[in-house]
Amino acid sequence: MDPTSPFAIADAPPLDPAKFRDPLITAKGEPRASVAMTGLETLWFNTGTLCNLACKSCYIESSPRNDALVYLSLAEVTAYLDEIAASGLPTREIAFTGGEPFMNPDMIAILELCLSRGFATLVLSNAMRPLRRHEDALLALNAHYGRQLTIRVSLDHYTQAVHEAERGGNSWDKAIDGLQWLATNGFAIAVAGRHLAHESDARARAGFAALFAQHGLPVDVGNPLSFVMFPEMDASADIAEISTGCWDILGKSPDAMMCATSRMVVKHRGAERPTVAACTLLPYDPGFDMGATLAEASRSVLLNHPHCARFCVLGGASCS
Repeated sequence: MDPTSPFAIADAPPLDPAKFRDPLITAKGEPRASVAMTGLETLWFNTGTLCNLACKSCYIESSPRNDALVYLSLAEVTAYLDEIAASGLPTREIAFTGGEPFMNPDMIAILELCLSRGFATLVLSNAMRPLRRHEDALLALNAHYGRQLTIRVSLDHYTQAVHEAERGGNSWDKAIDGLQWLATNGFAIAVAGRHLAHESDARARAGFAALFAQHGLPVDVGNPLSFVMFPEMDASADIAEISTGCWDILGKSPDAMMCATSRMVVKHRGAERPTVAACTLLPYDPGFDMGATLAEASRSVLLNHPHCARFCVLGGASCS
């Protein structure tokens, strides 16, 4: 994370170098926790890391120049949907992240494919120019499929100053305008936000609620389907490892973790074909590359990364 980001974790000690080294054993010598897949409910596709913005704390380092993950094609997405059908997987939702998904030239065709096959479809977007270039096509999809399609827009804060400190100048008005266009035209919308380190969850939600009321946006900050607020993900800051004994100590179940029910398809630059990552947050870590097919990717995931602890187990967050 860029230390100048307003969301940088202040005064956090650096990660103990002994942690997250052995995939099976924690630094304390305890068996590392793992999560078994209970059923593929959500399949994510990373449509490519190219983005019209270069946010300071983007976990995937998306920018106008980063194509470490290249665009997925319609044919590649089709192959995975065909595997879902052939294997009878319990997948109910297809979700897209980036980069900015609407920069992918196949995005509208990909959405039409997913919606036509009956999946609930979620797209994460900044609602700026790449999305607005497709207004007519999106209106047509919304008219045909309605609430089956949800577009979730990222607003880093409920104030313009903090949002633009993270995302760059002139990004606030365009994002708000994009959200208002979606709402006015009857799209199912959601918002993903964050709060500063010194803000309570309640204070941040109140700030977002006031913002949505001011702009007439139908976003309920108390409904997780309408509004999510994510914890920060600084992999260089210290965090506890999760051992098998932590489930009982924390009163949590591995079945509630994101990787119990979801996977993400990515295509690395120079690769012949896409592969499946265990987690939306870890597309670059080879330890979380599960193979080329959904069948291969159905095995258990060892929680051998700081994000596993900070975002999912201790943070209680999920991208879906």
